[in-house]
Amino acid sequence: MTLALGAGLFGGLSLPLARAASAPSSCKPDVAWADALRRDLDAMAAQLTRTLKPWPVPARVFTPEEHGGLAAGMAATAAIQRAVEACAAAGGGTVRLSKGDYISGTIVLRSGVMFEVAEGARLLASTNLKDYPEHRAQRRTVQDTNMGMNQSLIFAEGCERIGIGGKGLIDGRGSKANFPGEETVGSTPGRPFIIRVIDCKQVVVRDIHMKDSPCWMQNYLNCEDLLVDGIHVENQANHNNDGLDIDSCRRVIVRNCFINAQDDAMCFKGAGQRLAENILIEHCQFYSTCNALKFGTDSQDVFRNVLVRNVTLGGPAADMRAINRRKADGGISWEIVDGGTLERVLVHDIRIVRAESPLFLRLGDRGRVQPEQKRPGPGVLRYIVYDRISGDDNGVRGSFFTGIEAAQIEHVLLRDVDLGMAAASEPGADPRSIPDAPAEYPDPHMFQKVMPAYGLWARHIRHLTLQRVRFRSSSKDARPEVLADACRQ
Repeated sequence: MTLALGAGLFGGLSLPLARAASAPSSCKPDVAWADALRRDLDAMAAQLTRTLKPWPVPARVFTPEEHGGLAAGMAATAAIQRAVEACAAAGGGTVRLSKGDYISGTIVLRSGVMFEVAEGARLLASTNLKDYPEHRAQRRTVQDTNMGMNQSLIFAEGCERIGIGGKGLIDGRGSKANFPGEETVGSTPGRPFIIRVIDCKQVVVRDIHMKDSPCWMQNYLNCEDLLVDGIHVENQANHNNDGLDIDSCRRVIVRNCFINAQDDAMCFKGAGQRLAENILIEHCQFYSTCNALKFGTDSQDVFRNVLVRNVTLGGPAADMRAINRRKADGGISWEIVDGGTLERVLVHDIRIVRAESPLFLRLGDRGRVQPEQKRPGPGVLRYIVYDRISGDDNGVRGSFFTGIEAAQIEHVLLRDVDLGMAAASEPGADPRSIPDAPAEYPDPHMFQKVMPAYGLWARHIRHLTLQRVRFRSSSKDARPEVLADACRQ
């Protein structure tokens, strides 16, 4: 690997290994690529901001009350669906829930429909699993073939110009009592999603409040022109309670969002096996007791040109809901384990709090694809920038970047990083005892509770540069601040 350790790069950092105390001439930092990446991604964000706008919704309004004799406490599924169909047949408009509570099973959206839960109204998910008929994706994906994700409260496939909005509440009522099941990295039978949108264009999700899904809150898969703005998500009711999952999507903005999730808060995936690119995340808060901001685990295609800026993330504060009271497992976790490529990703002006591992990079070789597909080899993880990262009250584990012997991470820059970490009361793991474990499920807790460095440990990585980087320990810690392989070409 190439570890750039030139004078002044660490802002006073003391390195633990004699062989890494000074940089050979061959290890001089070259970060011109990072400056060019910043210019490219700023231009991409400016273009997205100019052009990715909500689609114009026709003035027509349709209500469930006009399409079925509703009474308080009665199931509203059929009346809501009739309003959706009438709206679509008329050429589009708004389907509005505005008269208190509506209990419903699966609602299928159509092109041209803006689905609105107005202020003061609530869409309450049915607690009867029979009200969620399976909707299997017409185009097979890794998710539905491996994980059986076929039930949801709101479903759309192959649509254009759809949306979900309003100032009201979607309540999934997804407690373990209503929807029992085990925590899993596989299928989640009997626990529907709240929103699942597949192969759609011009998708807008704005202002809505959502809480307590039986499983993931929302999943957008192979969509184009996706705008998620101003949503408030509290998903702390059950296992696998992701907040927002965006999979294989292009031209995406997520802004002004608050998400507090038991599982991953803001998560990107590649299970749709389509290119994901040109993505802007800004002015958000992401809290999780798993990973606050993540790509993975499914990484079967290309994920690139991603800018994340002005975001606070980490574990839930003491006054936030949390069914597992703990720090986030990972703050920012970029993971490639199923083939595919993750590249050209920049995060800047980020505050990370209450995370056991504030930064986590993992290049592995699990190789999950659809059952009939050939297993891929290791993927590619490269051109990653962390710039102006701060935060406090993080855990004892420490950040770490690790590829495998057969596939190394390449070109990573940390610049102007200042993170406060808790001190460990026990020795750190011996790096020689930590296996490559190429096929293991990737999460920051995958190896040891206390990693070899309290700041950053790096292995199987080429061209790693640290500029003005500081990890602060809350008290004396026997581990080094930074520990990395020796510099080699």
